Amino acid sequence: MSSSNKKIRKTLLIILPITLGVFLVWYFLSKLTPEDKSAIVSSFKSANYWWVLLSLVLGALSHLSRAYRWQFMLKPMGYKPKFANSIMTVFISYLVNLGVPRAGEIARATGISKYENIPFEKAFGTIVAERIADAIVLLGIIGLAFFLQADLLSEYLFKDGDNGIQKYVIMAVLAILAISFYFIILKSKNPFFIKIKRFINGLIEGGISIFKMDNKWSFIFHTLFIWLMYVLMFYVVSFALPETSNLPFEAIIVGFVVGGISMAVTNGGLGTYPIAVASVLILYHIPDNPARAFAWIMWTAQTLMILLFGALSFLILPIYNRNQN
Repeated sequence: MSSSNKKIRKTLLIILPITLGVFLVWYFLSKLTPEDKSAIVSSFKSANYWWVLLSLVLGALSHLSRAYRWQFMLKPMGYKPKFANSIMTVFISYLVNLGVPRAGEIARATGISKYENIPFEKAFGTIVAERIADAIVLLGIIGLAFFLQADLLSEYLFKDGDNGIQKYVIMAVLAILAISFYFIILKSKNPFFIKIKRFINGLIEGGISIFKMDNKWSFIFHTLFIWLMYVLMFYVVSFALPETSNLPFEAIIVGFVVGGISMAVTNGGLGTYPIAVASVLILYHIPDNPARAFAWIMWTAQTLMILLFGALSFLILPIYNRNQN
């Protein structure tokens, strides 16, 4: 691939997600009636923002834990970065990801390399290892979501009969399909399936390597803590609106997973996150407009937190290290 084609490809990878996100926001608003808009605005005005504030605190705790967990990856290589630098580079990575998807990891490694004299390759390698641990936990949560979603599937697929039995039938079919797909990947010579096989093998090797770390239990604790905070910051916002205050556990997990996946489609989930999360809540019999309001409150609060702390970190990081020197 020529350099010009590479530049075009990189430009498209930046522009297309933003364009899609803006289009989805426009499309969402264009489909609302005046009554819908009034109802959503009313929900925004009447929401209990103390719960939203608690969600932001939980989100901030997850980011602090991520910065602290990073220390366990760098310490065996002989590096002990200042905790403040770890925190600020983590927030900067989230900020960069809002503009250029998946570029945040590079910015994070670059920042810690510049201010802590850690080789970029080593810093980036630890971030990749962290992502493997996160992917393993996320896959576990997705598996739980599929298990819980089976009740909803059985409700729609089987109007009569014992849904409890149908649930396990559906899970058995999904398990058989997953196992069959795995063996197809193992035997296939197709380049696409080879990439998937390498990804799966990387997850397995990464998971095994975690248990060989000196601080493995601390690392595992912080990994689980990070994802627990993610789920809780989604959960507590449900209490901000009366219509969502009694959401069942399965709606929380499925909404969290679908929202998380939608974040990868556009920059920071612009457009996709509110639509995806609202769609899940509507499936669980939450009225349309409160479901939409919940999704937009959740996305707006988290995005504003990243914009604020990311921008502050971007400004303070060089000042802090200049004073330290």
